[in-house]
Amino acid sequence: MVDLQKLILEMIARGEVLAATAERLCREMERLAPGVVCSIVGGEPDATMRLIAAPSLPEDYQAVFDSLGIRPSEAPGGGEPGDGSKAIGDPAADFLSAVALPPGVGARWSAPIRSAGKLVGALTFFFPEQRVATDLEREIAAVGIELCRIAFERDFALRANQRLLYTDSLTGLHNRACFEEALMEPPSTGGSALLLVDIDGLKTVNDTFGHNTGDSLIRTIAQRLAEAAAPYRAFRIGGDELAVLAAAEDVVPLAHRILDRLGQAADCAGHMLVPSMTIGAAIRAIDDKSGMIMRQNADLALYHGKDDGGRGSLVLYAPELRTRMNRRLRAIDQLRRALAEGRIEARYQPIVRLDSGAVTGFEALARIRERDGRIVAAADFQDAFADARNASDATRAMLRAVSADLRSWLDAGIAVGRVAVNLAPADFAHGHLVEEVQEIFVAAGVPLDRLALEITESVYLGRRELLVQRQMEALRSLGIKLALDDFGTGYASLTHLLFTPVDTLKVDKSFVDHLNNDEQTGGAVINGLMRIAEKLGVEVVAEGVETVEQRERLVGLGCRLGQGHLYSGALDSAAVGTLMRTMPARLPSTPLPTSIRSRGIRRRVQTRAA
Repeated sequence: MVDLQKLILEMIARGEVLAATAERLCREMERLAPGVVCSIVGGEPDATMRLIAAPSLPEDYQAVFDSLGIRPSEAPGGGEPGDGSKAIGDPAADFLSAVALPPGVGARWSAPIRSAGKLVGALTFFFPEQRVATDLEREIAAVGIELCRIAFERDFALRANQRLLYTDSLTGLHNRACFEEALMEPPSTGGSALLLVDIDGLKTVNDTFGHNTGDSLIRTIAQRLAEAAAPYRAFRIGGDELAVLAAAEDVVPLAHRILDRLGQAADCAGHMLVPSMTIGAAIRAIDDKSGMIMRQNADLALYHGKDDGGRGSLVLYAPELRTRMNRRLRAIDQLRRALAEGRIEARYQPIVRLDSGAVTGFEALARIRERDGRIVAAADFQDAFADARNASDATRAMLRAVSADLRSWLDAGIAVGRVAVNLAPADFAHGHLVEEVQEIFVAAGVPLDRLALEITESVYLGRRELLVQRQMEALRSLGIKLALDDFGTGYASLTHLLFTPVDTLKVDKSFVDHLNNDEQTGGAVINGLMRIAEKLGVEVVAEGVETVEQRERLVGLGCRLGQGHLYSGALDSAAVGTLMRTMPARLPSTPLPTSIRSRGIRRRVQTRAA
């Protein structure tokens, strides 16, 4: 038995797995006690018992026992020695009494294995005849029980360390390290899929209600995700990013189940919140051995969902997403290099009176001058503005270019009216927009009442209304006019006008395009917008005026200002100077609408409205 102790302790010290150590221990005890068959049952305190080793018992015996799911407190107990079926050592450790004795076995004898006073397993001897354990067998069992205790405790410690290593401390989900290992596992039959779940607006929750509320939200979402994703595993792999590895065939229904379950209102540290999640998903390709391609594709899908208006929904990866991403990355790099090399220039499209063609101001449009002198229009690098840093840097470059041109026109005695510069959502995010605008125009010596700033409704996304409102009010107080661009295409235009008044509404080109003689849709929308603007005391500018017919319809609807290629494209600063030297400057040379025609159109519109 000394040799037995030495052998098993060496195995424990070498780090052999518990099952291998227990099996060797059973075989050695069977060698020391001929005719005896040994088994070891065990599990962590209060956990389900499992048959760890029974090398001489039939294979189906282990499967039957494991299917019972017995816990230490549920040991059935049993009869007394000599009842014809068993010879119980300790009823509390007789976990095997619920399983019929194997063929050729007359009785069994069980002894408990305890750790820190808690029952964690049992060692059982099976005898070919009905009898109790001999003194020698009890002595062998005592040595075996102590060795089991040592092996069990080492296994418990390893499991505890593994839980710490692979469990997220905040949510109890599997953590990033566990996720990285799971990602390397071979795909399941039928294919695997990855769902990346991103919590929308977590930073806003943290900033508004505090990190305790944010942490409570994460825990709530994690718990719901684990329930909704079952039987698949859920992971927390970042601050606001969770993941689920699932079968490919389940990816869409699972995503919808997750969105439905996670999107329900929740009490988070005393604050009722309605969570919103965006899911990016990808299916694993056959040749994706490591799962990393699937991870990249899911990341790409999630990025598109967060960036392209897909928040709160599922975006499933498709190859065209990568094409769009590559195009965007090229545009970002192109704009970044142009900014670094000072190759951002302003071009100016006139804003005119529709009834007379008189120029009242300009909209500044960004252009990139390539190294070969070629001019690239903003539409060709629009994707670059998805990068917040690029967008902010481009705005500052445009403000500097416009202020310099305004200064040169003022010095030449040329009055150009106000010049409008487009702002991006990123310009409001850092909270220093007002100071930056003031600094640039003061440095150029240009009055701020020469400037207008155009925004789109995208600046309101992300629950930033209050931040945007404060900065807009501060800009207006400096004499800067504000315009809401692309009006009518956003998701809550009228609501925004209630809280953040602007000076100008710019009607989106899509409505002007519908101003054909045989179509009333565009006219009805613009007519309604004109009535709203009139009540609010707001000026209206129609964008994309390209035909005389459109101009006449707009004048008939009461729209006073417009811009578009009917009048002029974007001009460089020299062309603006030439145009504005003769006052009043008028565009274009096409016939102006007659007053009779204008009144006739207006009268018919009013009659229809009535």
